[in-house]
Amino acid sequence: MFDSHVALLLDQAVALVNTLTDGAARGRPYTAPRGTGLRTAIDAALPRTASSLPRDIDDEQAAYLSGAARRMRDVFQAMQDGRPDDAAAAVNDLLRDTGARPRLDRGAGEPWQLHFHGPDDSFAAGSSAACATALAVAVGGGLAGRLGVCRADRCDRVYVDLSRNAARRFCSTACQNRAKAAAFRARQDARG
Repeated sequence: MFDSHVALLLDQAVALVNTLTDGAARGRPYTAPRGTGLRTAIDAALPRTASSLPRDIDDEQAAYLSGAARRMRDVFQAMQDGRPDDAAAAVNDLLRDTGARPRLDRGAGEPWQLHFHGPDDSFAAGSSAACATALAVAVGGGLAGRLGVCRADRCDRVYVDLSRNAARRFCSTACQNRAKAAAFRARQDARG
């Protein structure tokens, strides 16, 4: 499985993709925030940690993260569709374009921590580089099958499967319950 740091970064990638990309969510059309709501949505989607980059999310940063999220979605979709070569190519492009590079950093009184951005990178570039690196670990580390797109009808939100048996198929319990209810109704209708 993923170590806790990679799992956190994959969760951030999921949060960015699910917040910043249009599509469908839980049976309804989903339109990603735009304009001034975009910065607020990004801030709400990403957890704050002691080692977080300073959040200077202006319109340019928000647009950068929104573009990176659309590209990260391509990785999840490629894996869902059984196209690992396309997923790897998308990850390599993200790594290159975000300038991802490993680096040990620490704040005052904190232990050394592995980061994937430079000390002077913006919040958007640093967050995108970290998410790209986590996706690279998944795709290149034999765990790419853990990246998924919800299989519920009218939902295309992404997830990372952290279950022991790699059996997750839905982005949320709500979508899982919708799918089960639909299957039950279909069986009842078939009986007659």
